[in-house]
Formats: sequence, C-alpha cells, structure tokens
Amino acid sequence: MNSQSELDRINRVAWNSRDAERVLTADKIFSDAGEKAAFEWLAPRCAAAPLLDIGIGTGRTIAPMLAISNDYTGVDYTPKLLEMAKSRYPGCDLRHMDARDMSELPSDHYGLAAFSWNGIDCVDYDDRVKILEEMCRVVRPGGYVLFSSHNRGGPGYRENIWQLLPQFTFNPLRLGWRTLRSLRRFQLGTLNYVRNVKLNRDYGGYAVKTAAAHNFGIVIVYTTLGEQRRQLAQIGLQCDVVFGSSDGNPIADDVEDSDAWWFHFIAHKPLAAYRFDQENGHARPGTST
Repeated sequence: MNSQSELDRINRVAWNSRDAERVLTADKIFSDAGEKAAFEWLAPRCAAAPLLDIGIGTGRTIAPMLAISNDYTGVDYTPKLLEMAKSRYPGCDLRHMDARDMSELPSDHYGLAAFSWNGIDCVDYDDRVKILEEMCRVVRPGGYVLFSSHNRGGPGYRENIWQLLPQFTFNPLRLGWRTLRSLRRFQLGTLNYVRNVKLNRDYGGYAVKTAAAHNFGIVIVYTTLGEQRRQLAQIGLQCDVVFGSSDGNPIADDVEDSDAWWFHFIAHKPLAAYRFDQENGHARPGTST
C-alpha cells in the first residue's frame, strides 16, 4: 500500500473513533478566533447566496452557515458523523460525499464553498489539489472559497510524543492523578506515533507529518503561506485574505512566516475565470486568463 492511500486510511479510522466524536460534538460555534473573523468577513459578501459546507462532521458549522443563508448544502465522507449531523438538523440538505469528487453538485452555483477544521489537510497533496479544483468548479464566478490549513511554521508542527507525559508538580497527589490519567493516552499515543511516523515527509513548502490530535492518530499536511498562495493561484483562485487562528487578525500579503497554529484562507473565483480545454476545444470555468 502506498503512503497516499495509507494516509487516507489512517485518517478515516480516526474520524470513526470515540475521540473524534467527543471533539466534534464539543459545544462550540467557532473553532478559533480566526474562523470567527473569516465568517464575519464573508457574511455580508455571501448573504442569501447558495452555500456549500464541506466536511461538516457532526454539524458544528451548520448554524453559523445558516446565519448567512438558508440556501444550504452540507457534505461529509464519514457516514457515522453525517448521521449524527442529520439527527441534529433533520431539515437540512446533508449528503454523503467525498470532497475529491463532488460531480453530483452543479458548476458555477455556490456563493461560498467552505471546508472547515483543517479537513483539507487530511488527504495527500494531489488529492488536496483535486479538492480545491472541485471547490473552484462549484462556486460561481465572484464566489468564495474558505478553508483552514495547518501551519508548517507553527507550534503544532513541533509537537512530539513527549507532551503526552504528565506535567510535573511538587504536589504528590496531583502528580499521581496526572500520571494515572496520562497512562492510557501515552500508551495509545506512542503506538500510533510509531505506526504513523514512517509517513513523515518534509517538502519545504509543505510537509506531511503525524499530528498530536487524537493521540497522534492522524497524519496531515502542514503548509506554508507562500506555498498555499501559489497553489491557489495555480488553480485559478485569487487569495483575498488570510486569518491566523490564534488571534483572528488578517495576515499581510507580504508576510511569509507566522506563529499561528493554522490559517484560514479566503479566495474568490474571478468573474472572467476560464481555462481553455485543448482536448475538448472549449472554454470551461477554472483558471483566470
């Protein structure tokens, strides 16, 4: 089995775990300050427009999306999580779908396609491109794409197995409790880390690495600002603004390094966005001229 399919398999197992269910059903509206700022930026620009919500999990993002528009479609590729979302929002259009192939959805239709909680990081680089191309296809000219992605230069990239050890304290009772509480996490985390670390690769502009989340049970892509901006331009999307997760402030266009845990990218599909398909001999939406 190659590393790409192995990465996908590992992450799908994690999304079906009890730990993922616990995290994804946490009582929160926004994952962080950066996501809140991104929604506030998009709300007046996408009001009443058709919205596509990708990777909805158990439905955390449904409420803030519906606050922008009632014309809403949500998709996820994990049936277990999707059923939980349907039970919470029975009147919503929620579908089982993989973001790499959303062919049943119309082209040039949505005012916003959003992929939250760094979901795009959970596939390999080539599939990441497919997802962004699909998001570009389904949004209307002038429509927006929103997604979050882990920072190659952020503190999350430097996390390691030793953080699972109990934090020292001179209070023996507290130290004993912390030790007992961390035993299972350390055992499971070590097992996952040893199993997944073989997939770690650093390509400079981005890296693939086992992450601390879910007891080192996932392997994800970490990107740099420069690489992600380049990738968006290559696909034909124009980057409008990037918000850092930590403080929710926009990151200036000339900034290349940030200490944010992850980024929230907002880009739009140009009004004159056409790419010439030489094979079929006709123009199609996709890339600006």
